[in-house]
Amino acid sequence: MSLAATLRAALERGHRREAELIAGDVLEGEEGGGPGVTPAAVLVPVVERAEPTVILTLRPQSMRRHPGQISFPGGRIDPGDDGPVAAALREAREEIGLPAHAVDVIGLADRYRTVTGFEVTPVVGILPPGLELAPHPGEVEDLFEAPLAYLLDPVHQQVRSARWRGRVRHYYEIEWNGRRIWGATAAMIVNLGRRLAG
Repeated sequence: MSLAATLRAALERGHRREAELIAGDVLEGEEGGGPGVTPAAVLVPVVERAEPTVILTLRPQSMRRHPGQISFPGGRIDPGDDGPVAAALREAREEIGLPAHAVDVIGLADRYRTVTGFEVTPVVGILPPGLELAPHPGEVEDLFEAPLAYLLDPVHQQVRSARWRGRVRHYYEIEWNGRRIWGATAAMIVNLGRRLAG
């Protein structure tokens, strides 16, 4: 089965048992969502190589939200966007210069709520190798590719904890090649891996 077919089949299966997928954090006073939750979307750009890779970005330290973190290209869904797919493709074009026509959109992965108030829809897309990408210096300090199989392997997905706003929060962390992928990005990778495994 091709990479595209494998990903498509995994995403088209219905939601699995809630205990197996990470929904994220519901903010205090907003059980089940609420006006404080902002819809957002990210592109999970899978490069179709002999050993598939995923493109990730490093956010500049100067950014107001999530400075210095590793993330997928993405952001809030604007009123002019025709849903999460359009938003993810627009953000990928703005952040890393990825043309929308180069992306074979496979489907939507499981939404994830961040502690900062975003409900993020991951959009999984496949792209060919060798594209000339142009990171926007104000939004992306660096971009790199990490092996998809490595990221999805539960052996590399470590559970960590930290105190945030007076509460102990647990989160996933994946170390690859000296880079620390954690928080929402790692959780979305873990969810994708669980769906592919099922």
